[in-house]
Amino acid sequence: MSGADPAGPLGELAGDMARLNAAIARMGELSGDLERAWRLMREVPDFPEPGVLFRDISPVLADAEAFRAVVYGLARTAPDADLVLGIEARGFLLGAAVAYACGTGIVGVRKPGKLPAVAHRVDYDLEYGQATLELPEGTVAPGQRVLVVDDVLATGGTVAASSELVRQAGGEVVGAAVAVELAALGGRERLAGLNVHAVFTV
Repeated sequence: MSGADPAGPLGELAGDMARLNAAIARMGELSGDLERAWRLMREVPDFPEPGVLFRDISPVLADAEAFRAVVYGLARTAPDADLVLGIEARGFLLGAAVAYACGTGIVGVRKPGKLPAVAHRVDYDLEYGQATLELPEGTVAPGQRVLVVDDVLATGGTVAASSELVRQAGGEVVGAAVAVELAALGGRERLAGLNVHAVFTV
């Protein structure tokens, strides 16, 4: 058949998947960098509220090798996703890197007052209070397969709210990927039925 362009969209898709598979294959090589990421993670007591032990991944994000290892650890959960959804704010940084590694687009869910056009809004409970998330208009299409990415899974409220935003837009949540899971807070149980992957569990 004449006129076919092997370097067209199908060729680009094959290239994206080959790049992702190569990244997954490197996970064994990155185990040392994951150990480095673990050591760089910082515990901050009584933040943002008294009695809360905050896990700060900022030093991990600032270290090239540690950041790369965490991103690849998250990206290996997303081969069947069409879109990555990052949760404000550190989920934006991780989500964008994961989307780039997987060859997908990225959308960020925001706190109130940050978006010029809001498609959907969800109120939810946090470990230390209440909050609201909003989905930008024109980002998640009906039938899209979406991976939710965040830095920490605690009680599961933020991931659950983000997943609900995707469903309200007609999308399908194919999983959630987080850098750190705080197992004692029961977030995974709250998200029963959702494929949840954590690079680190404490």
